[in-house]
Amino acid sequence: MTKNNQENQINQPVSEDWHSHEEPNVKERNLTANPGDRIADESQPVEEKAQQVAVNDVPDITGERITVPTYFVVDEPNGEKKALHHVKDAEEISDVIRQARVDENGNRVWW
Repeated sequence: MTKNNQENQINQPVSEDWHSHEEPNVKERNLTANPGDRIADESQPVEEKAQQVAVNDVPDITGERITVPTYFVVDEPNGEKKALHHVKDAEEISDVIRQARVDENGNRVWW
């Protein structure tokens, strides 16, 4: 490159190639958008899971500030408590909500 070309060259900031990083990036570390979405590697008691928060005091689509627990604790038919992860177990959480909205005859209850 000539000196004139170097002076006219525009250098823009760009991301480094992923392979030039010394530490793994977010995608390589399998991180999620919310740290509370992660599931612990080691087993935890239901009481401990019940205290975890996925999203704390953030505005929802209406602007209202909300807190979302990482786990929803539900009662099993046998009386035990079960912690359902708000992402991994979303379908089961929906099923529990649907069951809570029907009477003993299976009729939908609106309130």
